[in-house]
Amino acid sequence: MSRTDVLVVGAGPTGLVLALWLDAQGSKVRIIDKSKAPGETSRALAVHARTLELYRQLGLGDAVAEAGHKVGAFNMWVAGKHRARIHFGDFGGAITPYPFVLIFPQDHHEQFLVERLTERGITVERETELVGLEDRGAEVLARLRRPGEQEEICAARFLAGCDGARSSVRHLLGASFEGGTYDQLFYVADVDARYGMQGGELHIAFEGPEFVLIMPYGQPGKLRVVGTVREARAGAAETLTFDDVEHRAIHAMGLEVERVNWFSTYRVHHRVTDRFRHGNIFLLGDAAHVHSPAGGQGMNTGIGDAINLAWKLAAVLKGEADDRLLDSYEDERPVFARNLVASTDRVFTFATARGSVAEFVRTHIAPVVTRVAWGLGPVRKALFRLVSQIMIRYGTSPLSAGKAGEVVGGNRLPFVRIDGRDNYGPLSAIAWQVHVYGAARDELRQWCGRRGIALHEFSWHEAFGKAGLARDAAYLLRPDTYVGLAEPNGDAGVLEAYLTERGLHPNGTGQRGQVAWRQREAAS
Repeated sequence: MSRTDVLVVGAGPTGLVLALWLDAQGSKVRIIDKSKAPGETSRALAVHARTLELYRQLGLGDAVAEAGHKVGAFNMWVAGKHRARIHFGDFGGAITPYPFVLIFPQDHHEQFLVERLTERGITVERETELVGLEDRGAEVLARLRRPGEQEEICAARFLAGCDGARSSVRHLLGASFEGGTYDQLFYVADVDARYGMQGGELHIAFEGPEFVLIMPYGQPGKLRVVGTVREARAGAAETLTFDDVEHRAIHAMGLEVERVNWFSTYRVHHRVTDRFRHGNIFLLGDAAHVHSPAGGQGMNTGIGDAINLAWKLAAVLKGEADDRLLDSYEDERPVFARNLVASTDRVFTFATARGSVAEFVRTHIAPVVTRVAWGLGPVRKALFRLVSQIMIRYGTSPLSAGKAGEVVGGNRLPFVRIDGRDNYGPLSAIAWQVHVYGAARDELRQWCGRRGIALHEFSWHEAFGKAGLARDAAYLLRPDTYVGLAEPNGDAGVLEAYLTERGLHPNGTGQRGQVAWRQREAAS
């Protein structure tokens, strides 16, 4: 029998990020995948600003941004005419270090993450399948199978199911996966093409009941094309080729496809499991929720699941938190997942609806509304926050408390850049920390010293107030960079009560859980 702190099942972006963040916090992790090799094609392309912000914790944000293609604008075409252009950089630069949509194909993304794991001495165990599991309370026993070998039992304190929409972990748990499948058949193709449009930008075109999305790779002439298949052709999905799909919208944009490198058809699902936590077993990413591709949210949401859960697992393993901390994963991520499924469903339904009324709205009303709305600064900023996942907040979580200025517990910390420097530098630490914009009280400095919690003071500037931060308030930040407590008076006693009431003991003030598990591991 082998032992590990956390067994990660599935080596897509969600599982790889979970393994990286756990290892960075000192947890022993093992990651398996039943496939022979990483995928060489993928539908997931977009990496959003919030994901890149979180990647800064391991120094990956800028590296991923440089490896991908930064898309600064979005274009809308209707009935062969260019009707709107939305430029992200005009407003996003004030709210995030990454004011763009990054195109970084999932296969390249996975390779990047695997290389980072390898540098840490962790190897993805390929052709290793989970065939059974048993949660015994103190540990999970996982039965693993490799081709031509005896089955192995791995004992893990926790098990994370990151193994996709057809999750073996979810199946073995008997968990539900309620939802449905959209009627429309879609195609996806990687092509070499010549074009007269802005080739480095995103383009969406509506042509009657059909639509096409064009996404650049950052390499001259290389594009990803996603579109709907005409109903008359949908029945022959297995034999369809790129020549069989509608090309009117493609031609209207001045796009001439010279070579098709990869083509596939697929249907889109929208489903959410009933629970994300089952004792010591957790579901993340597509194993827990799948939804339409509207807004490119899927891969980013799975990565968000991983980072949300990783610090909580590590804290319990080190005895720095009670087991109830893990319930907050169930309190926080399913709420966002269900809201995401609902919102992407509305967008997706609008984009693919059939009938003369739906076509009239898309071709005549939507472009006008888009141009007018995009002329309003608050609307532009709100839409970017929504798509980039900057708007994710955990206001109803048991870990969220207080309000100082416009910032409440559960919010993402506002990003502020002054004279080329920003307040996100300290967030590279995966640890509890306190931010004060102005001057901290002496008792707060002393409390942080006793607790071993880093205190970061920023000289007051009016830009902080404009961003919603309160002068001299204390913001207690969680290890995943969200605000846990916003204390307007900077009162150390309120911060102490916050930690005590939630059973949190940062920096080793409670080690019993870690000692008990390590003793069990050593004895084996």
